[in-house]
Amino acid sequence: MRFDPLIHQPTRLRIMAYLAGLGDDAAVEFGALQKALDLTEGNLSRHLSKLEEAGYLRVIKGYEKRRPRTWVQLSGSGRDALNEHLRALEEIARQARYAKEEA
Repeated sequence: MRFDPLIHQPTRLRIMAYLAGLGDDAAVEFGALQKALDLTEGNLSRHLSKLEEAGYLRVIKGYEKRRPRTWVQLSGSGRDALNEHLRALEEIARQARYAKEEA
């Protein structure tokens, strides 16, 4: 199990969890993600940049009806990192719940 400080930051954890919930290979439009997580454009952009630099997600630029659009998609390594981080959090929670019983 590996606790990932990059993912652990609350906003980035919410971004990763949202993307994971979309399913494999699904992408979400930047504006929809911004609205779903109630973040400012700048705040979301900064967090996406950090996650993209780590290889945890892809930022895809394109056009839709002649308008520039940006989509965000969780990468395979991002999904693996999130799952590993969640396992580490679950272990911490288990230890906290059962510490009294084991003492």
